[in-house]
Amino acid sequence: MLREDKALKLIEIFITCDDFCNVLTQWQMQQGTLPTIRQGELTDSEMLAITIFYHHSGAKCFQYYYQDWVEAQLRSYFPKLISYERFVARMPRLLPGLFVLLKWLCAQGQRTGFYIVDSKPLTVCDNHRIQANKVFAGLAARGKSSMGWFFGLKAHLVINQYGELINFIITPGNVSDNNASLLPELLADLQGQCFGDRGYLTKLFAEFYQRGLHLVTKLRRRMKNTLMPLSDKLNLRKRGLIESVNALLTSVFDLEHTRHRSALNSQINVLAGLIAYCFHDRKPSIVIPVQKRIYP
Repeated sequence: MLREDKALKLIEIFITCDDFCNVLTQWQMQQGTLPTIRQGELTDSEMLAITIFYHHSGAKCFQYYYQDWVEAQLRSYFPKLISYERFVARMPRLLPGLFVLLKWLCAQGQRTGFYIVDSKPLTVCDNHRIQANKVFAGLAARGKSSMGWFFGLKAHLVINQYGELINFIITPGNVSDNNASLLPELLADLQGQCFGDRGYLTKLFAEFYQRGLHLVTKLRRRMKNTLMPLSDKLNLRKRGLIESVNALLTSVFDLEHTRHRSALNSQINVLAGLIAYCFHDRKPSIVIPVQKRIYP
């Protein structure tokens, strides 16, 4: 039997997924775009809940989770379970729903005016096996992070001071953090202050500032020094909050591993892991004191 806290979390996830699927179906009917795929015995909302709850179960292998957790302990919650092989074969149909659900959950995040932006490398294989990797051919790419070179994808994330996810974009690993096409989409409709590392120095600073978003970063070496309010300097030191979020995504929510056999299912794993984080009860957070803007 599930512990009480796990059972309540599963119920919370399922209710959210079920409400989302009902609203999405109504919208598709209004637009005349309702898919003609026959609904199976296991509904999409149930499949979404099972896929997302995997990241709360503590299991590190989806096959073990499904066969030893879902089929053994969760059959009372999902009486019309299908076999593991059939479930995996049907998982690709969840990708659009997971993406829209995650965007909807990001939209629920509080717009506080204080944001932190960073990218998380998603390594898909060891650097020695890059040439042999065929699963991510044409999708993953070589990139460089603060930890060195890697081969895989990048998850570009924006959070607020409460650790809530505000926006995300998944790109190949070779897309730079200050990409001129990426940043306007990642920081769309945000106003206030956004703190990032040196990788977010961009020529779009003036454009963001005019629409009400102040992008605060450290300077690169040999760059001309500029005056900065003391409060901005202090808040810039709190950028490490997003590193705590990234650590949670890796250690608890199993966002990054090198066992993928399908590039499509790897995207499902990433999106489901980010959604599972949105349901996390104890997100990292910081306190932002109200300070006068004092220039040093």
